[in-house]
Amino acid sequence: MSDDGFASVWDAIEDTPADVQTMKMRSALMMALQRHIQAKEWTNAEAALRLGVTESRVENLLRGKINTFSLDDLIALLAAVGLRVEIHIPDAA
Repeated sequence: MSDDGFASVWDAIEDTPADVQTMKMRSALMMALQRHIQAKEWTNAEAALRLGVTESRVENLLRGKINTFSLDDLIALLAAVGLRVEIHIPDAA
């Protein structure tokens, strides 16, 4: 097995730089929401109620089914539980 030197799994599997960035952002938002739910010790039913979604949607979130969530979806879910999303865009090097 060779080391192709990818910075992340998304660099290895996505086709374009835009897709890589989108997946990195979706992944970060999804993990933040998962951590929040776990920290609050919510059941799937309670998380669904607080997020305004179905329990199956919460299960998809907790199982990491990233392709079922858009950036907009994840931002809305974070906002539903009082979390804010901030974006930092560094200057080009």
